[in-house]
Amino acid sequence: MDSVKIEAFKDKIVGGVLALTSRTLILQAISFISTFILTILLSPSVFGVFFIVSAVISFLTYFSDIGLAAALVQKKEEPERSELVSVFTLQQLIVLFIVSVVFLFIPQIAVFYKLSSSGIFLLKALLVAFFLSSLKTIPSILLERKLEFSRLVLPQILENLAFYLTAIVLAYMKMGEASFAWAALSRGIIGLISIYFVSPWLPGIGFSFSSIKKLITFGVPFQANSLLALVKDDLLTLYLGYVLPATFIGYLGWAKKWAEIPLRLIMDSIIKVTFPAFSRIQHEKAILEKALNKTVLFLSVFTFPVSILLIIYIKPLLYLLPKYLKWLPALPSLYLFALSALLSAFSSPMINALNALGKINKTLTLMTIWTVMTWILVPLTTYFFGFNGWAVSSLIISSTVFLPVIMLKKFVTFRFFANIIKPFAAALIMSFFSFFTLNLVSNLFNLVIFILISIIIYFSVILFFLKKELSVYLPIIRKRV
Repeated sequence: MDSVKIEAFKDKIVGGVLALTSRTLILQAISFISTFILTILLSPSVFGVFFIVSAVISFLTYFSDIGLAAALVQKKEEPERSELVSVFTLQQLIVLFIVSVVFLFIPQIAVFYKLSSSGIFLLKALLVAFFLSSLKTIPSILLERKLEFSRLVLPQILENLAFYLTAIVLAYMKMGEASFAWAALSRGIIGLISIYFVSPWLPGIGFSFSSIKKLITFGVPFQANSLLALVKDDLLTLYLGYVLPATFIGYLGWAKKWAEIPLRLIMDSIIKVTFPAFSRIQHEKAILEKALNKTVLFLSVFTFPVSILLIIYIKPLLYLLPKYLKWLPALPSLYLFALSALLSAFSSPMINALNALGKINKTLTLMTIWTVMTWILVPLTTYFFGFNGWAVSSLIISSTVFLPVIMLKKFVTFRFFANIIKPFAAALIMSFFSFFTLNLVSNLFNLVIFILISIIIYFSVILFFLKKELSVYLPIIRKRV
């Protein structure tokens, strides 16, 4: 790859991350304000039902395309029309089969999870939304392959606005679980229309066995990987939904959502870009090495301060908002989930790099280890620590972040710990100020002031430590902003 192509490639990656990050900031602002309103209007038990039913749909999603979407993204050559149509057709057949089967077993599911009529309606609505979401796959893949992430921004903003506005209005009207049901349907319809607007693609029905056969060699192991992630996360939520009251599941869902804000703000954008980007340079080891170094560095720079500020300031925020005190029992889980999310942020790009290199069996091994650990630890920790047990187990499992790092270093030489030391030191310096001013927080205004001062301290130290490393990207950032 010549220098001109490298610069163009770098520009697309940085541009993609900036576009997704700006989108994420907008989405998180929408999510933050909306969730804050919803957690005042709705009870923890309603959130618990939504969390459980959402896990049912997530469980089904893993079976919707047997990894063929990821295979299209990872594929070195441009996919042919026959491949796109074959994947679309097969996916729709699978999704329609899954939806039909679940509709038949809704009475049994309702009894198992003690769902009310509103909970049943929520499940049906999420099934329809699941089908609508499957129709968006090919247009999204085409944009990802071209690293055109900026064009994915509009659909995601519109569908989230549709979801939260609908949910808030209906929650205010005391509609409980039905608020989420109509919100999910609104999101599905708006998302489908908008993705085809920004990435036009003419759907077709057809099947080419030779096309599917080529993709399935990567797709099936990839989906096996995803299936293990399903067993590790969403199936676990279903298990906990059975053994714990809905209110406790509501606490866990609230804690996990807020604890993963750093992941949603920062990691999602970087991870979304890295898999297709790493796939495009899978045979350029020197460029891949540089890309991995920068990925770890930028993840460190942005995830450390957000995670630390969340852990330090979430408790005083609750006390400043009396109607929010009902979530106080969830704080221990939030702290543990936040630390777990911070560690997990670094394992995800390692997994993406291994997948991009075609080392899908390696990631399958890692996911097997994490799944076994989850199902051994969570029942034990739940027994000893109650509903906080999931968060305890999550932190223990996330501490094995060194495993994918060691595995990837066998194929690509890159510096992991060297890239996190300076951001970590800057975050520690910031945390001293944040922690020692904690007792001075008396109202929302000075809470915001202390957070802003903490951020200024952090980035001042970062610019001092990493001026040389960051200055290279300033021209690209200026051009894109």
